[in-house]
Amino acid sequence: MTVEAHKETLGFQAEVQQLLRLVAHSLYSHKEVFLRELISNSSDACDKLRFEALTDNALYESDPDLQIRVSFDKDARTITVADNGIGMDRQEVIDNIGTIARSGTRQFMQKLSGDQTKDANLIGQFGVGFYSSFVVADKVVLLTRRAGMGPEHGVRWESNGEGEYTLETVDKPARGTEVILHLREDDADLLNEWQLRTIITKYSDHITLPVMMPVQKFSEDKDAPPKIEEERINQAAALWARPKQEIKEEEYKEFYKHVSHDFEEPLAWTHNRVEGKLEYTSLLFIPARAPFDLWDREQSHGVKLYVQRVFIMDDAEHLMPRYLRFVRGVIDSNDLPLNISREILQGSKVVDGIRAGSVKKVLSLLEDLAGNDAGKYAKFWKEFGRALKEGPAEDYGNRDQIAKLLRFASTHTDSAEQTVSLSDYLGRMKEGQDKIYYIVADSFAAAKNSPHLEIFRKKGLEVLLLTDRVDEWLMSHLNEFESKSLQSVAKGALDLDQIASEEEKQEQKQAEDQFKELLARVKTVLGDKVNEVRISSRLTDSPACLVVDEHALSAHLERLLRDAGQSVPMSKPYLELNPHHPLITRLKDEPDTGRFGDWTHLLFEQAVLAEGGQLEDPASFVKRLNGLLLTISG
Repeated sequence: MTVEAHKETLGFQAEVQQLLRLVAHSLYSHKEVFLRELISNSSDACDKLRFEALTDNALYESDPDLQIRVSFDKDARTITVADNGIGMDRQEVIDNIGTIARSGTRQFMQKLSGDQTKDANLIGQFGVGFYSSFVVADKVVLLTRRAGMGPEHGVRWESNGEGEYTLETVDKPARGTEVILHLREDDADLLNEWQLRTIITKYSDHITLPVMMPVQKFSEDKDAPPKIEEERINQAAALWARPKQEIKEEEYKEFYKHVSHDFEEPLAWTHNRVEGKLEYTSLLFIPARAPFDLWDREQSHGVKLYVQRVFIMDDAEHLMPRYLRFVRGVIDSNDLPLNISREILQGSKVVDGIRAGSVKKVLSLLEDLAGNDAGKYAKFWKEFGRALKEGPAEDYGNRDQIAKLLRFASTHTDSAEQTVSLSDYLGRMKEGQDKIYYIVADSFAAAKNSPHLEIFRKKGLEVLLLTDRVDEWLMSHLNEFESKSLQSVAKGALDLDQIASEEEKQEQKQAEDQFKELLARVKTVLGDKVNEVRISSRLTDSPACLVVDEHALSAHLERLLRDAGQSVPMSKPYLELNPHHPLITRLKDEPDTGRFGDWTHLLFEQAVLAEGGQLEDPASFVKRLNGLLLTISG
């Protein structure tokens, strides 16, 4: 870094350099996106000034009329986007321009494939923002001054989009930000009034602030030179406040791109005006793809809050629960004070009412998708299903409605795709079956091949296969669905008496009597490793399996908690033996105490591995296994 007076040269992060090269070369078919992004940024800056000025009117200085101005200079080959919004100080420029999406850049770069077409879509999903300027410009200059600071605190930022940028303190009489794009020769066709007007009308007509542009006005006198006059290009009307029947589908899609900074079109949306005790308007969107920071718990997620069409705050998370953090859009209330703060949001009954109503609208929208457009809902579930699974734990009041929207893999199909609803499962239940059965495992293969499923396959009973990390949390808060309880096949004593024949019940009782002595011998060998040893009613092919108490932590959840650094006491499982398996019948008649102990430990350790667990002493397991193999081969 070199420093000269108030000017310094700084280097971009390595990830930002790579991203800038990609932006410049991959968005070749979407060049006009730069103007939409810059105007959206200017709109946000003006909204933020308007909010801060609610408590400090001096921030307006002598210029209270907020607006955005787009102009061009053919001779200099430049396009300028300027606003008189909040502006930035020097540190804010470094934070907001020198780095990009600090929490998500590295994850984003890992997603890139090298395929320009696919990567262009990823860039849009990530949100190109200010950096889209380099799609058309080989040099970008930014001039800015924060409202409330003196003219001497202006900042000049300049870069060619390669490895470095310069930062300089300059005089700037007017607050706000100007972005000056020095266009490449190939993009000089943008330097005309008609082209810019077309782009602004297409992408930014809904911006609530006037977008002004100097335009030529010709008089009736043909010999008189044209006059240059400022003209408003956009409608500058809040889209959400307009009647739904007047809004075109394309306008909704462009508005979504504005509020979300997403390059792709939304999957679905719901537009509602509520009147009565509460008055508010909501325009809420479901994105087509999950953002990269969806699982970053430090990242704020939420909708934009307006009060009487005045912007109040971004990411108003109190208006939408965390399990719906992917929802984008705006909520405009007539019942909140203009100077509302995040602290007031936390304890406001009005906010609680708006939140409850908005959640209902989103869930109804998802129900409509699930019922009428299975393809779209499958796309939604693939992107956001894991987030929605957090719902029953967070939102007890809407638990039943959320449960209908959940999707799972199951033994009904061979696919790992989560397509089975709980309603689907109920429709396929056997006569006499009173429970919905499920298993949680580390992977689809581990769940599908678990020994706990053997009796269910034999009887043709469907089992839900749960493999997402959130599934244990989900099932601990989803105890029943339409009066049918949900039961883990790996927990508690298995009660299939209602669908078992009298012959099967009699065989089970005889086996328990016949193997009573063996169970005692095995328990003696294993000691405190197990709570109890018992005859299994769930195994048909495997010799043994482990089961925990119905209300105990599952082995899968214990592993997740330990991986997260939590201190979890070791639980003692039940070891269940299959009385029909040759190994168990042989073990019953094994006279050699040493060999009996080896076989017992081996059966227990095999059961641990089948559960996806880890052995405390893998070396002893291998030694024991090799010794028994030699005995058999001998």
